[in-house]
Amino acid sequence: MKTVVITGSTRGIGYGLADAFLALGCAVTISGRTLAGVEEAVAELSAKHQAERILGHPCDVTDFGQVQALWDAAKTRFGRIDIWINNAGLGNPQMNFWELPAEQIRAVVSTNLIGAMYGSKVALHGMLDQGFGSLYNVEGLGSGGRRVEGLALYGSTKSGLRYLDESLAQETRGTPVLAGALRPGMVVTDFLTQQYQDRPQDWERAKRIFNILADRVETVAPWFAQKVLANQKKGVCISWQPAHKVFFRFLTAPFRKRDLFE
Repeated sequence: MKTVVITGSTRGIGYGLADAFLALGCAVTISGRTLAGVEEAVAELSAKHQAERILGHPCDVTDFGQVQALWDAAKTRFGRIDIWINNAGLGNPQMNFWELPAEQIRAVVSTNLIGAMYGSKVALHGMLDQGFGSLYNVEGLGSGGRRVEGLALYGSTKSGLRYLDESLAQETRGTPVLAGALRPGMVVTDFLTQQYQDRPQDWERAKRIFNILADRVETVAPWFAQKVLANQKKGVCISWQPAHKVFFRFLTAPFRKRDLFE
């Protein structure tokens, strides 16, 4: 039985991944910032899967001590950690960079980049000690070099994460540990939609693009779980939506009627 730790897994794509790994027979450690959120996610997943294969442990990924404690709790419970996924992340409202509050800049950079670095350090150190394991960081807009106006903050953190992922793959070459990345593309979650809460006109325009390019968590997460469990290639970036798939979506959009928000 493979054991998996996923940061930021109380909702969204992280929760979907946890559900998918559990469905495939894995043991999963659920984590989020608040104890209440973790307990709620664990209760929901325990209603569908064997409770003994689920551990909940709150963790603020911007606190190194809490990230280490997450590893220690999962290792104590399951005896090993086969897969660690750094998924915790924050977005920002789509607006000019200079209009963003300084505190929001700090929070997004700390969670998306420093949090991934802390998780990577803890996981790689532990996996090298145990002699095996796989680490994946969840990339996003900016990782592939694409820029979207108003998302300089979020995109910069994901661009930095791509550099980190490539560096970790290089540094772990010749070790028993695998370092890679996951790139889910557009997935319909609160993370994607919340930035349009107070902008109904922008939301109507954005929905047209989302209905072409986006997918639901329940579609994407099981595919990623299967790919991660099967992967043996170091340094790989497992991408749900490579360039040719994006092109095909736009090409066939006039003939396909998709409404992901009905």
